[in-house]
Amino acid sequence: MTAAPWQTSRFVIDLSRPQVMGIVNVTPDSFSDGGAHADAASGLRHAETLLREGADMLDIGGESTRPGAPPVPLEEELARVVPVVREAVRWGVPISVDTYKPEVMAACLELGADIINDVWALRRVSADGRTGALDVVAQHPRCGVVLMHMHRQPQDMQVQPMQGDAVSQVRDFLAARAQAVRDRGVARERVVLDYGIGFGKTVEQNLDLLARQQELLTLGYPLLAGWSRKSTLGRITGEDVAARRVGASVAAALLAVQRGARIVRVHDVAPTVQALRVWQALNAREAA
Repeated sequence: MTAAPWQTSRFVIDLSRPQVMGIVNVTPDSFSDGGAHADAASGLRHAETLLREGADMLDIGGESTRPGAPPVPLEEELARVVPVVREAVRWGVPISVDTYKPEVMAACLELGADIINDVWALRRVSADGRTGALDVVAQHPRCGVVLMHMHRQPQDMQVQPMQGDAVSQVRDFLAARAQAVRDRGVARERVVLDYGIGFGKTVEQNLDLLARQQELLTLGYPLLAGWSRKSTLGRITGEDVAARRVGASVAAALLAVQRGARIVRVHDVAPTVQALRVWQALNAREAA
């Protein structure tokens, strides 16, 4: 499958093959691995492991956005994320920062981060009200950006999930946010969209988004799929423990790629990479 490359701060990422984004949660309370890598040293060790397992890029985050998660104070998020980003940008791989705070975005981009991955799709403003997330991205003319759909906010998104046809609502939202960033001078090749599995959606709506992923691709932007260990997979499989949803996560990632996603954001890099290599080998054989 052909796809335009993704322009980021330091790298032009080849999306002609699916890219694996490894998750580095430097948090005490993420839904799947909270506390496992809660300090900079353990976070960096985990990041190195993900790269050895085949991750193409890393996504570093210092605030959990699981359902019900409380906001993290700005200074605390900076203290968690900045030391990891400062070291990781030296490794010669694309570094994404999972944050919605303009101040964290600015600090990490100044350190050399390549991508801003924002669950709020660049809708938030700084604590002093002077700088929006979109302002920060617009001021860094090469950084990549992931715009995600989220219904409501983490504190109540699963208490009052979406109603009606999620696909059309998500498509309209992502189209509007993509246009908003384009209007601020952010080039199309810098933008990737994420339909936000688990962010204020029911199991049925999440499955609809996967089944009808092609409708989102008509927007003309690459898609990132973030199914890894999500509660929807637990509901489908009956597995209550997130870390035991590896098989389901790999299956969902592969299904997303088969339906056109170009990046998969995952906890379990090694099995995902193996599955994608088998899929790519079969595709190559059939094309020969």
